[in-house]
Amino acid sequence: MSFLKLQGLVKRYGNANAVAEFSLSVNKGEFVCLLGPSGCGKTTTLQMVAGFVQPTSGQILLDGKDITGIKPDKRGLGIVFQSYALFPHMTVSDNIAFGLEMRGIAVSERRQRVGEALELVHLGPMAARFPSELSGGQRQRVAMARALVIKPPVLLLDEPMGALDAKLREEMQIELRALQRRVGITTLMVTHDQAEAMTLADRVVLMNKGQIEQVGRPFDMYERPNGRFSSTFLGKANVFEGTAVGGSVKVNDYCFPCPEPAITGEVDYIVRPEKMEFTDDGALIRGTVSARVFLGNHWLFQIDTKLGTLQLTHANNGLPKAAEGDDVGVTWAAADAHIVPREVTL
Repeated sequence: MSFLKLQGLVKRYGNANAVAEFSLSVNKGEFVCLLGPSGCGKTTTLQMVAGFVQPTSGQILLDGKDITGIKPDKRGLGIVFQSYALFPHMTVSDNIAFGLEMRGIAVSERRQRVGEALELVHLGPMAARFPSELSGGQRQRVAMARALVIKPPVLLLDEPMGALDAKLREEMQIELRALQRRVGITTLMVTHDQAEAMTLADRVVLMNKGQIEQVGRPFDMYERPNGRFSSTFLGKANVFEGTAVGGSVKVNDYCFPCPEPAITGEVDYIVRPEKMEFTDDGALIRGTVSARVFLGNHWLFQIDTKLGTLQLTHANNGLPKAAEGDDVGVTWAAADAHIVPREVTL
């Protein structure tokens, strides 16, 4: 059952569409990430849900109620920004209590709910501190507690971990997902980080140029991208333009195994770097290693071939199998490839 429903949302600035015909249904308790490059319309979409931006057309329904024209402070939504927007002159407790005070909640209930929120984000001992005395991760947890303490029907997150360093960001992703599951709150989050979206989301909404490119579970979207943009934005991918016929895909003078023999015609043939393997015999294509990069848990190879530069990765389980300058053969299984109808470039 849809709890938050966005129907045909459009936001136009002059003749330019920031968001075009955006429709999405979010179930109660679901964690959905809006993912895409800068300028794709994801933040504008979130701001329309929050009420900070008025749609040019379309509707926003919350639990069956049309909230499109309702002011932001009357929607009752919890919002966490990248900057956290904490009041520097207020203690942690006072920051968390602010929304309750604005809603006229009695002092005794405010204290109880603030205490519960502090325990929820594991900041009980920090209650009397000021934001300047906290780490970035602690400030983010205060912002989360302030958003959750009002018991909102929906939590909106706008790049909430953008200000954190890589290690802390990874730790906070795990914390945020665990917190969302404990509370069971419907969550809509904006991010440009595909790894973050795939770590956190029940479903990912991939956006490009104001429109939805693909919606699905992270695993499904990674394994079965619906086109060139999806395959290259959601991780690395080798994409070949070919023709599918007779159970194989012809790419120039090469013949590659086809994972879906029923599909024919002009296609994009997609193989993830980790699906490729070095081989001495039966290579599907040969080339020269032009670069080899150590990335900790895996090695990344760039291989120059007659079809262009391929990317291949393999786990760091010892010394790499090839060095720069080596002539190598590359293969992959038909089941590890994916094909989609060729995208038309206008």
